[in-house]
Amino acid sequence: MDQRDVFLKEFRGETIGIVTPQSSADELFQNEVLRPILKLQNDLFIASFINYLGKNRIHFDTFSVEKKLTAIENAIQKDIKFRNALKGMIIALFTIDEYAQYIKNSSSLNKRMMGMLIERLKSQVQLFEVQGI
Repeated sequence: MDQRDVFLKEFRGETIGIVTPQSSADELFQNEVLRPILKLQNDLFIASFINYLGKNRIHFDTFSVEKKLTAIENAIQKDIKFRNALKGMIIALFTIDEYAQYIKNSSSLNKRMMGMLIERLKSQVQLFEVQGI
């Protein structure tokens, strides 16, 4: 394993979630790779979403809570450029072996990544209100 891979694994931290012998390959990848990266990149995701709101002139502060949650979901699911930028923020922290594993099943793992990211942003919706966006 080269220095970059060692650094990334140490930098990201420990597995988050339960890993058992019965866990599927996707579950293992989710808990060993995706969850630690999402946690590490959380502040960047928040800043990125705030920037997205500003660039798209979305007056988030005028929305009901339900509409805010829907706006988060729509931004990630329907705006391909934004979604690809978010995916890049995650994939950039993969090791070479993790990337090789990712490309074998990228469709399923992309759904997991984006679903987890949507839920993460929704659970922090109050942070976007504090920003006055």
